[in-house]
This record gives sequence, structure tokens and C-alpha cells, in this order.
Amino acid sequence: MTTRKLAVLAAGLSQPSSTRLLADRLTDATVARLREVHGVDVEVSVVELRDVSKDVTNNLITGFPSPTLSSVIETVTRADGLIVATPIFSGSYSGLFKSFIDVLDPKSLDGMPVLLGATGGSARHSLALDHALRPLFSYLHAVAVPTGVYAAAEDWGSTTDAVGALPTRIERAAGELAALVAVSDRSQQVRDPFALDSSFSVTGGFSAA
Repeated sequence: MTTRKLAVLAAGLSQPSSTRLLADRLTDATVARLREVHGVDVEVSVVELRDVSKDVTNNLITGFPSPTLSSVIETVTRADGLIVATPIFSGSYSGLFKSFIDVLDPKSLDGMPVLLGATGGSARHSLALDHALRPLFSYLHAVAVPTGVYAAAEDWGSTTDAVGALPTRIERAAGELAALVAVSDRSQQVRDPFALDSSFSVTGGFSAA
């Protein structure tokens, strides 16, 4: 059976976290689709950003990742597909989530299939998927699936199959991601571990230039 690597990035700050819960639901649905529909086995790696928050901050200051952060970056950028889930604060993704993205080589997610997920206290923040997360991954040349999944507090009690219900949105988004991951060969590509991108800066990781 073909095997694909799926990375899951959860940026929740609390433990337990509704953001991690959403990430797990999206992961389970994607893995099920890959196995049952596409005949693809999956190697899943879950990254809790709260566990490497200090490493991310140090990287932003020094320009160099710790061994732990290097391993996390490798896991995320070498996957065949990526699921991200972030809490929404003040209408946008969390600072921790953006700080992690900032330490990545801007070209490292080029062509990466990504499922966008977010959580918040009310449905009025759901547009953050399209005005904050989607433009960010578009800038990184990742391939965000059409369906993003936002879960407000009231969504967790929804168990119906009605259009717009959380379980329905999760299944639709998982199907879209699975179709892209099934044909991805990102994890098989050979890369030079010592090569530095031209935008690399010793004062802060990678610049926007």
C-alpha cells in the first residue's frame, strides 16, 4: 500500500484545546478518506506549537532553530499534506501561529496541499479563514483546499448532516485534502539539507525580500 505523510499543526494555547480537538477531527476524517477511498496509508505527525513556543521565539531573535525546532520544521515542510488549526484572536490567526510561519523558508510550502482550520468563540470570526489564513498560504504558494473549517463554540454540539454543520464541513474538507495528498510526492523529493534560501537572514530567519 502507498504511504503518504500528513503533518498536523495545532496552535492552541490551552490544554485541552478546542483547536487541537478540531485538528484531530480533521485528521481522522482525512486519514479515513485516504485509506478507504484512495487506498493510501498515512503516517501522521502532530505538532503542538505551544510545546515549541520558546524555540520559535529564540529562532526569531537569533536566526537559528534549535534541534527540536529543526525537527518540527522538517516534519511540516517535508509532508505530503498539511492540516493547520489556529485559534482566532482579534479577527486573525494567533501570534504563535504566525511566528512559526515566519521562521519557515518562504519557499518550503510551495505546492503543499493544506487544509485550513480555525476556532473561535463565535461565528462572527469565521471570515478570518478567507481574509487572514487563505491569503497567508497563497503568499507561500501552498495549495489551500476550497473548504476551510471554522468551529465556533456552538458548533461542537452539532451532530446533524445538515448543510453547513461542522461534521459536514469536516468531511467535505477532508475529501478535498485527501484527493491532493493521494497524488503528492513531496515527501519523496530529495533536498540538500545544507542549502540556504537567498532570503535567509542571520538576524531573524527568513526575510520577506
